[in-house]
Amino acid sequence: MKPTSVAHNVVTALRDLGVRHIFGVPSGGWVDYMEAIRTTDGIEFVLASHEGGAGFMADVCGRLTGVPGVCFGTFGPGATNLATGVGGATLDRSPMIALTDEMPAAWRDRTIQMGIDHQALFAPITKATMRITADSAVETLGAAARIALSGRPGAVHVGLPQGMSAVAVGEARIAPVAADPVAAPAAADVDALVAAFAAAEKPVLAIGLGAVHAGEQARLVALAEQFGLPVLLTPMAKGMIAETHPNYAGVLFHALSDVVGQTHAAADLVVAVGYDPIEFNYENWMREGLALASIDVAPADIDRAKYPLLADVVGKIAPALDALLALPAAAKGWDLAALGARKDAMFARLAGRDGPFGPCAALDVLRDVLPDDGIMTCDVGAHTHLIGQHWRTPAPGTQIMTNGWSAMGFGLPAAIAAKLCRPDTPVCCVLGDGGFLMTVGELATAVREKLPIVIVVFTDNDLALIRIKQEKKQNPIYGTPVRAEGTIGGPSLFGVPVTVARDPAEFRAALEAAFAADGPVIVEALLDSREYDELVLRKDKP
Repeated sequence: MKPTSVAHNVVTALRDLGVRHIFGVPSGGWVDYMEAIRTTDGIEFVLASHEGGAGFMADVCGRLTGVPGVCFGTFGPGATNLATGVGGATLDRSPMIALTDEMPAAWRDRTIQMGIDHQALFAPITKATMRITADSAVETLGAAARIALSGRPGAVHVGLPQGMSAVAVGEARIAPVAADPVAAPAAADVDALVAAFAAAEKPVLAIGLGAVHAGEQARLVALAEQFGLPVLLTPMAKGMIAETHPNYAGVLFHALSDVVGQTHAAADLVVAVGYDPIEFNYENWMREGLALASIDVAPADIDRAKYPLLADVVGKIAPALDALLALPAAAKGWDLAALGARKDAMFARLAGRDGPFGPCAALDVLRDVLPDDGIMTCDVGAHTHLIGQHWRTPAPGTQIMTNGWSAMGFGLPAAIAAKLCRPDTPVCCVLGDGGFLMTVGELATAVREKLPIVIVVFTDNDLALIRIKQEKKQNPIYGTPVRAEGTIGGPSLFGVPVTVARDPAEFRAALEAAFAADGPVIVEALLDSREYDELVLRKDKP
């Protein structure tokens, strides 16, 4: 057995898993691992400005590649910073391996600088947490990858005890890793599903992130068409059916969700496919007493005392859909023409309008400039609610958001990762000026990596979602203005040029120039946030 070091075994194993980038902020204990990365073909270390940003980057790599994204943080504050991105991967269902320094065994129960229990820290925000030993490091990484990929994907924490990286060991190669196979659903549960669906007069489809992971777009569209069913999406399932499709009914939870609610309020059965309540609990939008039939890899999470659960099909999604598709084609009781008119009226309210430059017009222009195969990532804020309902999404993965963890600061690191994973694809991000401030340091990462991404900042000097909630309670505006007035400041930030746009024409010209640039560019749109007031935070059910 060829001699090597623990660090080289770890890095080679990650490379052989398909990992191409490790994101983080280095420590003294990480030096041997960085040298192993430097001398190993096919894998790179990407220096982030903050460990939280590194975690977001790893999250998005996991989403786009299907290989666990990898990030690193050091002891104590490095690990706690990293935790923000790690929790995001778990609740947004992205496969991740989060590496941290750990104290050597003799110091784990001692009082020592930066010393906290990383296993305890990460346990609530990961699917599993573990640490390597010198002889089993590669096996541990294989186990971590399998857990991260299986079921609902998520993060796994792996501790790297300090002083172990240079230990001489035999060369070990990682075995092929795949997600645990998903079992076929129980026949009796599928029969219950078929019976409930056959008896329903106005069933509605509610499609979630699990259906995206299962790749069931074709079956779901066929099912909707075969029976004339309205299709509801959760925000992270955008792209599973075209917004122009006659069966498309809208996105739950986001802008004008009360209009979407007019459809599901008339249903007598919700057929939920891959629906993950981490985005939006059933109880927050389903009227009490409305029956549910769930198809997913996990059991339905709903108050069964108030909502009849007529079928809970747990396992592979495809066999359950095939059982429904095997039923004779017959339109259910929906008026799709009325659905289409309601949807058209909703989209008309979301379109850009005359008057002050607002976020709807800005999104219209950006959608027109960004090619259909381009990727747009977004941050968290009022603009996210507009994007969820208004942004035309040609395919899953072309719009990337955090709607399970919902961390402000996600959008810019997400765009960096998307461009690293898809270097030939146009990539932009849409950020509110509040979220922009949270990870603005990652502009330095984009510059260092020479990434041509377009960073769109919606500047309204307002934490609009919270301000709207204050005003709904008739409270004075307090603690929500980002600044009294003005822009994010200066013609350049961290070496990234800034172009300011005050109207749609200026915005379009700035975007076209930015997408033609050979490096990162900020396009700052100065917007009136009052447009959000009538569109977001609507009632989701009667």
